[in-house]
Amino acid sequence: MEAAAAPSKKLDVGKVINETFSVYGQNAVVVLASSIVVFVVVGVVSGLLQTAGGFVPQALAAVIRVAGFAFYTGFVVRLVEDVRDGRRDQTIGGLMSSAMPAIVSLVVFGILFGIGVGIGLVLIIVPGLILLTFWSVGAPAIVVERAGPIEAFGRSWRLVRGDAWSVFGALLVMLLFIIVIGVVLAVIATPIGNGAIVVANVISNVITAPLFAIAVSVMFFDLGGGRPAGRA
Repeated sequence: MEAAAAPSKKLDVGKVINETFSVYGQNAVVVLASSIVVFVVVGVVSGLLQTAGGFVPQALAAVIRVAGFAFYTGFVVRLVEDVRDGRRDQTIGGLMSSAMPAIVSLVVFGILFGIGVGIGLVLIIVPGLILLTFWSVGAPAIVVERAGPIEAFGRSWRLVRGDAWSVFGALLVMLLFIIVIGVVLAVIATPIGNGAIVVANVISNVITAPLFAIAVSVMFFDLGGGRPAGRA
């Protein structure tokens, strides 16, 4: 069944950014510990594949990153949902376990998301940015509302519609933070060698993954997401 339309709302970019850093700061141990667990493995494996060169290793590295980010987004949206009542009730293990049932759908959505946005960016750039914006809250819809990987695209589009510029603005701020951190680490690591590049990739993922995932989760709830499909 199709999820109910989102209620009238107006996304506040400043509020999204403030809440993102607030959740990150107040739960730093949780988000960084879980990020380390996920992205040490993801970063090392994908980094080694990237340094190997060639299309197949690059493609495998991309799939591994998608799987890691998909699982982590599922964990983070549960964390944001948990802390919005003023306290965090669940353990790290409980939050991770709650994301597990959605992992396959998240990975499928992530791969399709990456392909669609990637093609849009390569072709004219603007279509890719549009898809990035309108599909940005699909992953939280999968975890919280149990939407399927295809249904999540439509659900995200309906939630973002009417607030697209605000969503894009919040995503742009987060992406700029992520890019700056990644570039700084890459500049430091590149002269040292491939091993340092792999380590820099891991550190970058560990630090920045929570920022984007938390921001997307905050926007999902602020836009009216969170109600099971078929309910008002």
